[in-house]
Amino acid sequence: MDLIHKFLNLVAPSFTFFSLFFILPPFYLFKSFLFILRSVFPENLAGKVVLITGASSGIGEHLAYEYGKRGARLALAARREKSLHDIADRARDLGSPDVIVIRADVSKVNDCRRLVDETMDHFGRLDHLVNNAGINSPCLFEDAPPDMANFRTIMDTNFWGSVYSTRFALPHLKNSNGKIVVLSSAASWMNDPRYSVYSASKAALTAFFDTLRIELGSDVTITVASPGYIESELTTGKYLEEDGNFQVHQDIRDVQIGPVPVASVSGCAEAIVKSARRGDRYVTQPSWFRMTYLWKMLFPELVDLGYRLFTLARPGGPHQEALNKKILDLTGLKNVVYPSSIQSPEIKTD
Repeated sequence: MDLIHKFLNLVAPSFTFFSLFFILPPFYLFKSFLFILRSVFPENLAGKVVLITGASSGIGEHLAYEYGKRGARLALAARREKSLHDIADRARDLGSPDVIVIRADVSKVNDCRRLVDETMDHFGRLDHLVNNAGINSPCLFEDAPPDMANFRTIMDTNFWGSVYSTRFALPHLKNSNGKIVVLSSAASWMNDPRYSVYSASKAALTAFFDTLRIELGSDVTITVASPGYIESELTTGKYLEEDGNFQVHQDIRDVQIGPVPVASVSGCAEAIVKSARRGDRYVTQPSWFRMTYLWKMLFPELVDLGYRLFTLARPGGPHQEALNKKILDLTGLKNVVYPSSIQSPEIKTD
């Protein structure tokens, strides 16, 4: 057995090098052809049934508008029912012929079963499942409460909520040869300090749905979206507290994001829906954030050093001393790189 591994240790690098030069160019040429073909003839969403979780704000809200513009019928799920009704009304105005609202908490398995059942009872079919619900509770790992309840809540919502919903929706999606869109994050590979469990939940999503894609083959198409910093309640600074309530902490938000531009949520939602219609495997918005994956792979030590320099204060010091926060306060860049929608601490409450 050791001889086999020694042989592979010699052969695998040479084969990989050969593949990069001789196989990769024609492979990417073929992928480019498919991309153009699918862009010219994307999926027609008129009359299709789309279930969106976490639809009461942010990316989920604007995905409802993008699907609605294209004539899709919508099932919108979230915990805040009043906000869902407002979004449903606007989606109808934009062109959706039928919209239902489902109050649900995706961290609860029975709620996930129910939201799929109610969608099927009303529409009789399901074509797209959009797993969008997500929360965050940033803190340094060593400062986390001993019971780590917030961390479990993040995993229950971000990871298990998508897994539960997918399990119950899968038979119906296979019947319609449908699609799954899952909202992961660039944090799945960039590993921001204070985001340890959030990053883990998003990395778990990517790994799970990459594996599921292989299991399902052509029966169901899966698109994994990995947004960077997008205007939403998360980039407003809405975080889960130790007591289980949500509060806005814009100082921590400033430390985490710093002077990095925050992209439009409407542009992000449009890019995701276009990718889903083409059947893309992955989409990152803004697209330049894809380069951060290369930075992480090629220069991991420099990326780690940058995070430590810009997001962490001196040992024992308050987070407001972090360099990211000082840059924003001294230069006024926040008014340039942050959309006005996330500069106010006001968020939806119901």
